Amino acid sequence: MTRMVASLGMYDHPGQHAANDALWRAIAAALRDSGIDAPETLDRSRSVEDIWRDPHLLFAQACGYPLVTMPDLTLQVVAAPIYDVADGGSGEHRSVVVVRADDAGDGIAAFRGRIAAVNGRNSNTGYNLLRALVVPHARDGRFFTAVVETGAHHASAAAVRDGSADIAAIDAVTFATWQRYEPDLAAALRIVTTTAPSPTLPFVTAAGTPPAVVAALRAALGQAVADPALSSARAALLLAGIHDAIFADYTPLRTLAEQARASCYPELR
Repeated sequence: MTRMVASLGMYDHPGQHAANDALWRAIAAALRDSGIDAPETLDRSRSVEDIWRDPHLLFAQACGYPLVTMPDLTLQVVAAPIYDVADGGSGEHRSVVVVRADDAGDGIAAFRGRIAAVNGRNSNTGYNLLRALVVPHARDGRFFTAVVETGAHHASAAAVRDGSADIAAIDAVTFATWQRYEPDLAAALRIVTTTAPSPTLPFVTAAGTPPAVVAALRAALGQAVADPALSSARAALLLAGIHDAIFADYTPLRTLAEQARASCYPELR
C-alpha cells in the first residue's frame, strides 16, 4: 500500500513542532477511525514545494499564490484557517512590512530607492502583496534599487536586521510567531505599514484525493480545532478555528499580479 503524506510546514517554527505534531496526531486518529490509512507523523524531510507536488499528499497547507498561478500545482482546497492575529478573525490576514527598528523611514513611499528582501517570487505574503502595495508608487517600472531573494521569511528578516536589505514583507502569522518564540528578532524590526488583506493559507490535499476522503479530512480537522484537549497546541499555533474555503477564494491573488502587469510593474523591482 502506498504511504500517504502529511505536512504542516508553512507555520512550523521549532517552537511549534510539538503543537503541530499534537494537532496532526488528532487529525490522523480521526481519519483512521474513518478507515483512512493516515501517516503517523508529519513529513519534515522535504520542502513544502516538493510535498505539494506529491501525488500521495493527504494533507498539507499551501501558499495561495502559487496555488492559483502555477499550472503544475494541482491541489484541492480542504478548508482555511482562522488565526488569532490582527485582522485575522475573518479568515484573512496581511503581511507586515518591516524595517530595522532604528530606521526613521515613515510609510512605504519613504523606501523608494532602498533594497527589499523577499522570500521568493512565488510567495503571496513576501512578494505578491508587497508588489501590490508598491505599484502606485513605482516610477518608470521601478521602486527599489534592488530586490534580494532570500528563500525564507526568516532570512528576509535577518537581512533587514543585519543591514543587507532595508525592507521586507512578512506574513503576519509568521511575525506574530517570532514575537512569541524569537522576541529578539521581532524587536530588531519595526512595522512601517501593512499590506492589503488576503485569504489565509489553505489546507489542501492532492488533486486525486477522493471526495469521501476530502470530506473526512474536513471533519477530522473540524474535530481537532474544537477539541478542548488541544487548546494549548492551537494557542501555540495561533490557530483560532477554520472556515469553509474553495479554490476560487484564492483567484484574487492572481488578479493582483495581473493588475501589476497592467500597470507596467510586472516584477517587484
